[in-house]
Amino acid sequence: MNAQTRLDTAPLTEPVDRAQVRAFTKELRQQGKLSSNVAGIIVFAVVGVVFFFIIGPVFLGVISSVVGRNSLSLVAAAPLLVFAAVIVVIVLGLIRGVGGAGVRRFRLDRFARANGMTWEPGFAKPQLPGMIFSLGGDRKNSDLLRSTSPRFIEVANYTYETGSGKSRQTHRWGYVALKLETPLPHIVLDAVGNNGLFGSNLPVTFGRDQRLSLEGDFDQHFALYCPEGYERDALYLFTPDVMARFVDNAAALDVEIIDDWLFLYAKRDLSTLDPATWQWLFTTIDAIDEKFAQWARWRDDRLAAEVAASRNAGTAASGAPAPSVPLLTPPPAGVAAQGRRLKRGFPVWTVVVGVAVVGWWILTTVFGR
Repeated sequence: MNAQTRLDTAPLTEPVDRAQVRAFTKELRQQGKLSSNVAGIIVFAVVGVVFFFIIGPVFLGVISSVVGRNSLSLVAAAPLLVFAAVIVVIVLGLIRGVGGAGVRRFRLDRFARANGMTWEPGFAKPQLPGMIFSLGGDRKNSDLLRSTSPRFIEVANYTYETGSGKSRQTHRWGYVALKLETPLPHIVLDAVGNNGLFGSNLPVTFGRDQRLSLEGDFDQHFALYCPEGYERDALYLFTPDVMARFVDNAAALDVEIIDDWLFLYAKRDLSTLDPATWQWLFTTIDAIDEKFAQWARWRDDRLAAEVAASRNAGTAASGAPAPSVPLLTPPPAGVAAQGRRLKRGFPVWTVVVGVAVVGWWILTTVFGR
């Protein structure tokens, strides 16, 4: 697929018929895919009107009894007028926001249809194995576009929350999910270019003993992590031409290979109305998709030994003689247990802050007496 010639981005920017947008929004609500925000806007407006016409006069009456009717001026009424203006601005903003969201949904749905994909508003708790999908609470994706041919591709925005009360924080990501033809070892490419002041922007940290340095300037763009003992397998998967494709097309994205999935992550929306973003994403997908056939041929020699050992143990327990020939040749598709998940580590900055806090406590409590 050549994204530059086959991707139709016109629906993202061309004028829309407001009547069609309203009909599309109504259809989504009838299908149960979209909740209504109208009730909230009406309640907010009613509260504002009640305050303005009922509580407001009482407020002015109290002021007039204190300062005298003749002394009542615009200064006394100013707080009420300001509140009324705020109510009007908020209600208009909510109405405009709802309308803008409707246009966005309509455009993305038409864009998906024009390019052989489907659009969905989103789902709670998406069942995906990537690192960002098991963290925090209130997990949900939005503006989800899917393609099933020639392979399964999903592009969406994603949020989850951590903390509680005043420390509650919403984490926002965009992701691309591609289904692979065979399970592969758990490998993470941490893009260097999007790291922050305290290092990696990834939400989890992996043990440094799993870091694999590759040839050329690849390390300047990505930090590659693979399970211990799978270094040769990583080199088989990330040959120089594969590395070059990731550097040229995906250097701004973090990459995770887990089970039979490949994920591209960004700490911003990827499902957008920006044609350039979609061109870039599909150019990246095209570039790496061409190498998936090579990856499909990978097999884990450890898995054959693991399965054979399990079967031999079962045979021994039953008293039957052990087979004299290998049971599984060639190795089956899959990954042995030790290669399925990377081991987690601790962020360096967390350790530094922890040591600093303990040191400060010792200085203030022990030597500060």
